[in-house]
Amino acid sequence: MVNVNVCVGSSCHIRGSYKIIELINNAVKENELTEKVKVSAAFCLGHCMNGVSVKVNEQVFGVNEDSFNEFFEENIKKPALAEG
Repeated sequence: MVNVNVCVGSSCHIRGSYKIIELINNAVKENELTEKVKVSAAFCLGHCMNGVSVKVNEQVFGVNEDSFNEFFEENIKKPALAEG
């Protein structure tokens, strides 16, 4: 299971955290990964200056709409598919 936590704290909220959650949920469904990826909201992940903070398992990334597709492919889809 790939655990994804998206920060919805003040700074990330302003940067578009709810849009990132929507993008992740849609991509998970489109790629038929609902059984392999768990998406949750979280409060401050401590990386407020790097875009919306998204924690995948134990690694934190700064994500925005422009970087989303590459981020999803490399850090969510690839690990989820590797689990078999």
